Formats: sequence, C-alpha cells, structure tokens
Amino acid sequence: MPIDDLSPAYPGRAAWGTAARLRAWQVEALSRYRELGQRDFLAVATPGAGKTTFALRVATDLLEARTVEQVIVVTPTEHLKVQWADAAAKVGLHLDPGLGGSRRGRSRQFQGQAVTYAGVAAATFAYEARTASARTLVIFDEVHHAGDALSWGEAVGQAFALATRRLSLTGTPFRSDATPIPFVRYAEEPDGIRRSVPDYTYGYAEALRDHVVRPVVFLAYGGGMRWRTRAGDELAVNLGEPLTKDVTAQAWRTALDPAGEWMPAVLRAADRRLEEVRRHVPDAGGLVIATDQRQARAYARALGSISGEQPTLVLSDDPGASRRIEQFGASEARWMVAVRMVSEGVDVPRLAVGVYATATSTPLFFAQAVGRFVRSRRRGELASVFLPTVPILLAHAGALERQRDHVLGRPKHADDVWGEEETMLAEANRTRRTADLEGEQETLEANAVFDHVLFDARAYGLQAEPTSADEADYLGLPGLLEADQVATLLADRQRRQLARASRREKRERVSEEVSLFRALEGRRRELNSLVSQVARLRGVPHSHVHAGLRREAGGPPLATATTEQVEARIRLARQWLASA
Repeated sequence: MPIDDLSPAYPGRAAWGTAARLRAWQVEALSRYRELGQRDFLAVATPGAGKTTFALRVATDLLEARTVEQVIVVTPTEHLKVQWADAAAKVGLHLDPGLGGSRRGRSRQFQGQAVTYAGVAAATFAYEARTASARTLVIFDEVHHAGDALSWGEAVGQAFALATRRLSLTGTPFRSDATPIPFVRYAEEPDGIRRSVPDYTYGYAEALRDHVVRPVVFLAYGGGMRWRTRAGDELAVNLGEPLTKDVTAQAWRTALDPAGEWMPAVLRAADRRLEEVRRHVPDAGGLVIATDQRQARAYARALGSISGEQPTLVLSDDPGASRRIEQFGASEARWMVAVRMVSEGVDVPRLAVGVYATATSTPLFFAQAVGRFVRSRRRGELASVFLPTVPILLAHAGALERQRDHVLGRPKHADDVWGEEETMLAEANRTRRTADLEGEQETLEANAVFDHVLFDARAYGLQAEPTSADEADYLGLPGLLEADQVATLLADRQRRQLARASRREKRERVSEEVSLFRALEGRRRELNSLVSQVARLRGVPHSHVHAGLRREAGGPPLATATTEQVEARIRLARQWLASA
C-alpha cells in the first residue's frame, strides 16, 4: 500500500515519528489537500503536532509538480523566520530568512523566502510584485495574526492576492476580535454568525490520543495578596477566591510582582518539579513566560539563586534572541526566561516545565503558550505548567481539548471587556521599554499556597503550604507517564492528602492560647479550598456548594458559623471529594 494511502490508524504508523516519516494525521491532511486541489487551504492542528512538516511536504510536492515556482513563508516573529528556513533546508528547500522585500544580496539558489507579517506590511507592493512575477505558494504560519484589518490583514490581502496557492496554518484559529482573516472561508449559520471553516482539523484531544503531544498537568497556586492602590487604599484578598474582575486582576499582578514572595515560592516549586522530571528525562528544560523585560530579569536572578545555574534570558529587543533560543534548545541547561512575545512558535521540544508568569489572559495566547510544552519526543513524556489560581486561566486550562473556530458577528458580552487585544503580537519585533503596569499599585505582601492540580478538566488536591509533604506529593509525579496513569496517580495523591488531613485534625485541637478569630480563619480557608474543588468538579458556582453544605450539615451562613459548624462542613466536603 502506498504511504499516501495509509489510514491514520494504520498499524505501525507511529504518531511520534520524525519528519523523515510523516505522521498519520499529516498523511491524511496531505491526501485531503491533493483531493481538493484548491487555491486556498486552511489546516488547523494543535501546537506541537507538526504543522511545519506538513506544510513543507505540500511545498516540495508543488515544486516537483511545477505547480509553483517559489515559496514564501509568512511568520509572526523574526525567530520563526529562521526556524522555518532551517526546517526547510532539511527537506532540500532553501528559503532566505534575511532581507525582507529587498532583492539585494539574495542568492539565486534560494527557492523562496521567509518574512514576518510586519515585513509584508512594510513592503506590500514589493511582495505583490514578487508574487505576480512567478507562480507562488504562500504559507501563512499562525494565520490568525493576519486578521488585523488596520495593518497586517490589509497588507497580506493585497500582497498575496495573485498567489497560485495559499496554505494557512494555525493551532488556534480564533481571535479576540471579529476581524476576518484573509483567505479564510467563513460559513454563515442560521443565527447570522459566521464561523471559520477549516479544510482539515487535528485537535489536541486527537493528538493526545495518538501520543503526538504530551498530556499537561496544571499546578495552580493561590495565596494571600495585599497591595496599595494608586489612590492609597490597601486591599487584602486570597488569590483564587471569588472576586470582582478588577480585584482579581490587581491580585494577579501582585502575585507576579518579583518583590513579593509568591513568585520565588512558585519558582522554587517549579525547579523541584523540573528536577523530578530530569530523573527520567535528563535533558528536560523549563520556561518562564514573563510579562515584560523588568520582570523577566528579576525572575532570572531568582532562578539563578534557586537552581544554582544562571538561566538563559531572552528579551524581545535582543538581536541575539534567536541564537539564544537555539543554543538553549541544543543544550541541557535547566531554565529559559522570556517575555510573553517569545512564547508563540518557539520550537524547543525538550521544554517540559513551564511557569505562566504573565498577566495576559486571552485564550489564544494561553493556548499558544501551553503549546510550547506539549511537543512529544517519545511516548510517556508529561508536561507541567505552573499558573496562578485565576478563574480565567483555570477556564482556559480546563478547555484545552476544546476545538475552537474563528467566529464573526458574535454579540459582545460584558466578559469581553477583560480580554486584551493581541497588540503584543505586533510588538514582537519592537522594543519593550517598561512594565505595562509599573507604578499602578504597590505590593505589600504576596504569599504562595499550593491550591490544586488540574488535569483533563478535573481538579485534584487541597491547599497546602509550600515545601509541605502534601505539595511534594504532586511535585514528585514521575516525568514519564501515560495519560491514564496521570489521572490514577493524582487521584491516589488526593486520597493520601485527605487521609493525612484527617489524621492531622484528630491530633490537633485549638489551643486556648490561639485567638478564636485565627482558628476560625484557618478553618474557613480550608473550607473554601474544599468548596473550590467540589465546585470545579461539579461545574457549579461556589455559592451552590456552600448552600448544599449548609443544607446537609446545618448551621447559619458561614460568616456567623462556629468553629464546630465549619468543621462539620469540612468533613462533609471531604466526603464529597472522596466519593467523586
């Protein structure tokens, strides 16, 4: 049977194969491309699945058939230009990543070039002429970036209108706005909404089933935050508790402030996790995604002190950023710290542990950031991502396997106000001067508490102090695990933690020397942690869980409940978790 006719499920088609041998989904997508034979083709594949390999196979096929004479690859960042040129060279396709729209210095040996979306916008007419001069295949990497009608979108639409073939690639075919993406087909639904129509789709859930990507566990950390606003007001909350969006955003920024204790505690936990992973995967590396350069430098200093090894620091305005990323990818160094713009498309397969230390909250950016850690090299590798206990991030993490499309004409909701525009994407090749939020608030206190682990949209674990035995149980998961083994081990860890908490409760009694308000505070904190777990498990608001506990355990509202009444609800909540 010819290789191009093989089914994706054909025996022996190892999904975790290499570029020299197409993965099953790539064979199926290639067959689909040949079958349709159309000018425009949109392929949606989860980050880490191998979109580049698929696109290069399409390019070499079209060049060999003389359907096209040249190839132009359009990418979001400068680093990706070089990454594409290197990948293309491995299959005998030589792309020039260097001089944008200028012909000066370009060798005739090149069969095309790689350019950024910003580069196309800066030399639109040059690319329009270049495309018109020869039969051209244009590959749009992460095509969702071409949806900005004010700059990139219009330029892309004009520059490549005459292209012979256009291949659009993305792992996240959705945007925060309703701007159409050039050369993408939309279908109108009965309610008037227009939805993007991919020609081939390969989602994270499918890739996970095929062992093409790694399973991801999210380790969420909360804790007490206290800060002073610009108006002089002091606020104190626990990160992860139900709060208004404004207060949540401020607490989130407080947690990420290098001046507090939250980030150092999370970085220590992440380094311990990386150490455990490296027992099974010796070259495993970690990546911290920071909001800005100031924070990136501070995190790098903290990691250097924690790990005893100075991490690789990658800044957006550093001309040597691509070289630093390549050197890190080829080494066995422990950590890399980068600003948020570097996260998308960076191909470092050995990344296994991540720290989401940025205040960017869009689903697009989150999915792309997590995509840096899911690239599988061998079966059983497990990815771990540390993040703050922020509702919107937990929602993104829980929906990781959900397939999304770009939707036009969707009514605006109040929730849309909190979604940032994708301005950081246009800034990827520009200098970042200062922190986005520097000076808006003053951090007074930021303490970290392990909250829970999220895996396959299900939460495991209860709150625990950093460096405790409870936290160590979750940080100590083996670095090589199948997806079903992860769920089994996490459930076992939760049972151990519940048993440990019960034994501790029997041993400990509130001392007369301890203030009543402190005893109540501790019990309420434990109860709220349990309620959060039950709420996430059942998919209901916290208030519904509190109401259910009060109905079954009795007593007044939590604010007026006694220590004994709170403890009764704690015992009931533990029973609900144990029986789940």
